[in-house]
Amino acid sequence: MGRYRIRVATGAWLFSGSHNRVQLWLVGTRGEAELQLRLRPARGQVSGRGRGPPTLARPGTARVGRRGRGAGREGADEGQPERAGEDLPGQGEDPEPGPGLDSSSSSLPPGSSQPPRLPQVTPGPRSMRDERSGQRLLRERRAGTAQGRTEEEEFDRDIPKDLGPLQFVKLCKHHSLVDDAWFCDLITVQGPGACEEAAFPCYRWVQGQGVLSLPEGTARLPGDNALDVFQKHREKELKERQKLYCWDTWKEGLPLTIAAGCQDDLPPNMRFHEDKRLDFEWALKAGALEMVLKRVYTLLSPWNRLEDFDQIFWGQKSALAEKVHQCWRDDELFGYQFLNGANPMLLRRSASLPSRLVLPPGLEALGTQLESELQNGSLFEADFILLDGIPANVIRGEKQYVAAPLVLLKMEPDGKLLPVAIQIQPPSPRSPTPPLFLPSDPPLAWLLAKTWVRNSDFQLHQLQYHLLNTHLVAEVIAVATMRHLPGLHPVFKLLIPHIRYTLEINTRARSQLISEGGIFDKAVSTGGGGHVHLLRRAMAQLTYCSLCPPDDLADRGLLGIPSALYAHDALRLWGIIARYVEGIVRLFYHRDDIVRGDPELQAWCREITEVGLCQAQDRGFPVSFQSQKQLCHFLTMCVFTCTAQHGAINQGQLDWYAWVPNAPCTMRMPPPTSKEEITMATVMASLPDIRQACLQMTITWHLGRRQPDMVPLGHHKEKYFSSPKAKAVLNQFQTDLENLEREITARNTRLDLPYDYLKPSRIENSITI
Repeated sequence: MGRYRIRVATGAWLFSGSHNRVQLWLVGTRGEAELQLRLRPARGQVSGRGRGPPTLARPGTARVGRRGRGAGREGADEGQPERAGEDLPGQGEDPEPGPGLDSSSSSLPPGSSQPPRLPQVTPGPRSMRDERSGQRLLRERRAGTAQGRTEEEEFDRDIPKDLGPLQFVKLCKHHSLVDDAWFCDLITVQGPGACEEAAFPCYRWVQGQGVLSLPEGTARLPGDNALDVFQKHREKELKERQKLYCWDTWKEGLPLTIAAGCQDDLPPNMRFHEDKRLDFEWALKAGALEMVLKRVYTLLSPWNRLEDFDQIFWGQKSALAEKVHQCWRDDELFGYQFLNGANPMLLRRSASLPSRLVLPPGLEALGTQLESELQNGSLFEADFILLDGIPANVIRGEKQYVAAPLVLLKMEPDGKLLPVAIQIQPPSPRSPTPPLFLPSDPPLAWLLAKTWVRNSDFQLHQLQYHLLNTHLVAEVIAVATMRHLPGLHPVFKLLIPHIRYTLEINTRARSQLISEGGIFDKAVSTGGGGHVHLLRRAMAQLTYCSLCPPDDLADRGLLGIPSALYAHDALRLWGIIARYVEGIVRLFYHRDDIVRGDPELQAWCREITEVGLCQAQDRGFPVSFQSQKQLCHFLTMCVFTCTAQHGAINQGQLDWYAWVPNAPCTMRMPPPTSKEEITMATVMASLPDIRQACLQMTITWHLGRRQPDMVPLGHHKEKYFSSPKAKAVLNQFQTDLENLEREITARNTRLDLPYDYLKPSRIENSITI
């Protein structure tokens, strides 16, 4: 006879709970016991809303209690054992773990009668309040006070036999008319006497009427014993996951994607939760309404001066966007964006004068200046040659234009980066020598040349460095993880918080943003098919080193530049993430031969390189791991790409693209072939029209704003690891991030233009937008 205390935690989102009954069994090494209780999991609450009353089918059959537990809390309640669930079979582990579970049903209960409370659409990502509260947000996430609280039910049950060490908890959800899905967070069981509390993580939707087996959550590497119950469980789990998570080809020559035509085709555990879905869709509607209002407001207004863009420059915008509005013509701000703007990935220090640079007669003095800057190591370049020959879009019957500029810049002693010359198009045997535009040219000619550069930067930023190098790479990592790493694997535990919502946001992008008739086709000069051509070219530049800042920044010659704030912060974050990864890896892989002998890990590596990234071993990606060091470096790349790199590339959109002339999404006139006769009419005829400009502002606000349910880097609420050593590694990771937050905040107080895209409090834990 022994008394067991069972705690069941339900998710903190809208509709996490269920009106269906749930039956539980405990499975130990010495036997199995069916609990004679019927649980009705309570609905969790969101952002501090009040709890509903307890709902139990059979009160009185057991000692029953209920309490709210901080969703982000690390460790157990006071007086309780420290051990908690080490595994996240997380938003996807064993999504079809038992027979009869319905994989095709939605991740949200279809028949709920509870009306949703619509979340407010939050303003842009940058506000004074955000600036002041970054460190407080990290502290709150760590303490569990900044998110919704999970609802927990507690039962005491006397069991007549000794079950031994617990191995599984089994669940069966019963329904009659409506399969009301339940999002189960975690089940913990305290055995009789001084037994250690056992945790059975779930973190997924429970649907259908099949029996779901949750293994005890301690991380385990694969074993050779085919009779081991955990080995059997992980083999069954992977077999069923590989049926559910299948590869698909969106476009030939590009990374593979999840096989899902729309978000409704995704596995339920990869879907947005209800709060996220409501916010996402209402933000789109708010943006569409703002577009309509702006079109009405400008219906009878003239559109022939740059100042006319002020007519639509209202609504959701940031303080930095206002500064861009005021200073966008300045050469200093133009150069600054290559170091610390929305796209800091193209600039490189010149090792020689570019071969495409042809100096027209009369510019010998410029050649001498460039040689001098080159010798001093102060000459930099941004070459958009990838855009050469990309077919341009046709929007509403009007041809758009694409250029492939080259811009040369010099670094001043005070760290300012200033443009020296711009070549809008590369030389061609069929055309006269292209002109070089200079700061000394007539103001409108020089401004139009810089605007062509900014338009080209918009194309490469959105397609190569944002979509391909973060979103699509993260999707390959996510799908390979779900197909080859079971929930008990320590690398699964490490990565699963960093793929939250990624599959749905990418699926939505393919069906709404870059699809036929999508946003790119409606407003962007590379839309209409050119964007696919550009992505295929960019694949050739997608090397392993390009995703690793220490290698990439060294290759581009950007190390040790005080004014290169992205480079500095990216290196600091890479080091912090690397220490975290190494700390976790060394807990499980004590020697290199253990790394080499892990079949699940090696299959995961091959799947990413050979399948998802289309034979990327020729571009430096590994096909196997031979050492701890190699594994740690690859995992650091994975985490950095899904968190910090996406934060640096995504957050600047609202700041730098809201004032449309600074980064026009399209150009409606061909590039100038001479500097003469460039008038304001030429500039305005080249820039986006009102419709295109309004759409650019709306989309950049929608994609660049701070997400209401944002989880900062390293502060996920789920308890993936629970052993004292693993928890210590995570705690040190959080401490390191908080220290970096303080460093960046202090540095920014000394800057005229703060750079905070890589402040840890502003980096989301995964790609969710």
